[in-house]
Amino acid sequence: MPITLTGLRLYPVKSCRGIEVSQARLTETGLEHDREWMIVNPVGRFVTQREEPRLALISTWLDDEGLQIECPGSGELFIPYNARGEATTATVWNDRCGAFDMGAAAADLLAAFLGAPHRLVRFNPAGRRTSNREWTGEAQALNQFSDGFPLLAVSEASLAHLNGKLATPVPMNRFRPNLVFSGLEPHGEDALHELAGDGVTLRAVKPCTRCKITTVDQRTGTASGTEPLDTLRSYRLSKHPLGVLFGQNMIPIEGIGQMLGIGQPFTPSLR
Repeated sequence: MPITLTGLRLYPVKSCRGIEVSQARLTETGLEHDREWMIVNPVGRFVTQREEPRLALISTWLDDEGLQIECPGSGELFIPYNARGEATTATVWNDRCGAFDMGAAAADLLAAFLGAPHRLVRFNPAGRRTSNREWTGEAQALNQFSDGFPLLAVSEASLAHLNGKLATPVPMNRFRPNLVFSGLEPHGEDALHELAGDGVTLRAVKPCTRCKITTVDQRTGTASGTEPLDTLRSYRLSKHPLGVLFGQNMIPIEGIGQMLGIGQPFTPSLR
């Protein structure tokens, strides 16, 4: 049975509000412009909704010229694609990445919104940040500022199955996927090896372990308790990888430069 791509989501600024799109270009590092920018603290370490749930309220847009960000009550800023800024480094987990500082105006906007010094950086494409080869094997997968892999996929059936167990259903945006698919059984993404279609091949490499960002209401930027993590823990707790699993990290194998689009069919192969 064909698997159909039903959702495409970009997150230009890591941990900020994403953008739903009808099509997106596949690059070596995932969807074009995904997690290309990131908010860091004064020592250059990444800041996410784990520490600052209000990042969910920072809206982002992309057009032909660059990135627009808006912080409610604090203002907005346009950053052209050709903006480079001062070379610096930024840390994502244990990875130190080359980056460009996006300047004082971006820093002032973020400081006003978050109430403490923060800066905006952009990934320096001259550097190569690779995914963990324990999971990707012979394939070398590149990332920008994602947590560790270029793409995150979730099936509609997995969310429906979870919501059937919750007193209050949660939307897909709690899980911040890049790709949403129909045609899979609940958690059928766990069994995928590859998805192939229209010259594109995507490989599933690692189940995604979930954190407390899933408890943040993406509309309000506030933590909503311990769900859905508590319910997921009751039936999706794993020893390897260690954690609560929901969704699958994927890497591009073929089709770099191709466009992905809503409604695109894929043929699955299983492990």
